[in-house]
Amino acid sequence: MAHCLRSLMLVLGLLAGVAHADETLVVASTTSTEQSGLFGWILPRFEQSTAIKVRVVAVGTGQALDIGRRGDADVLFVHDRAAEDKFVADGYGSYRKDVMYNDFIFVGPKDDPAKIRNAGSALNALKAIAGSGQPFVSRGDKSGTHAAELRLWKEAGVDPKALAGYKETGSGMGPTLNMAAATSAYTLSDRATWYAFKNRRDLDLVLAGDPVLFNPYGVIPVNPARHTHVKKDAAERFAQWLVSPEGQAAIAAFRADGQQVFFPNVKP
Repeated sequence: MAHCLRSLMLVLGLLAGVAHADETLVVASTTSTEQSGLFGWILPRFEQSTAIKVRVVAVGTGQALDIGRRGDADVLFVHDRAAEDKFVADGYGSYRKDVMYNDFIFVGPKDDPAKIRNAGSALNALKAIAGSGQPFVSRGDKSGTHAAELRLWKEAGVDPKALAGYKETGSGMGPTLNMAAATSAYTLSDRATWYAFKNRRDLDLVLAGDPVLFNPYGVIPVNPARHTHVKKDAAERFAQWLVSPEGQAAIAAFRADGQQVFFPNVKP
């Protein structure tokens, strides 16, 4: 009898392993986690640890949240705190957990015609760009970076749509940096994508370090009470792995162009 029970438990364990091996988790995430190479670094570690395969849909944070609202992803990994909190408050997400942070930076021509290197703040930098008439390229895609940029313009008291040199790509950070490089324009970038970006031409990092440029990332499992088909258990395992010591160590160890560009943000 004991032998039969052991055999049954072994079979059930093997079947569970096969189920996990065949399970594919859909993660809707910001482009910075993909284009920086972070996912290429951490996902093999997650998959090895859990036997759960991951399919990433890399879009702007606004689009990722829309995907979550439709129930077309199981979990979100994004960076627009106000929009994330609203997503959870509206019942689309089970909860939100801090995972990591980096910062936004201003990128522009090396000779810095708008003279923002010594502007002292992000708001002064935008006022200087507006006052100088220099071109500025925006993602214009409702991403976390785009949302942060629009907040900064508003706080600076400048309407960017009224500026002759203001252009929107409607695309991710990589294409936006490419346009800025091609047109010798300024732009706002997340630090990780900038360090992973190779086609810099005459672009340089011209302003960073203002506390308003702080850029936190969070993980949000899609609420199974709203969308019953989502992979609740796999999403939960992904969220918990990201904030575990193993996940946080993997994030801290990632490098782009030799630089640490994401920093663990789980409080002890």
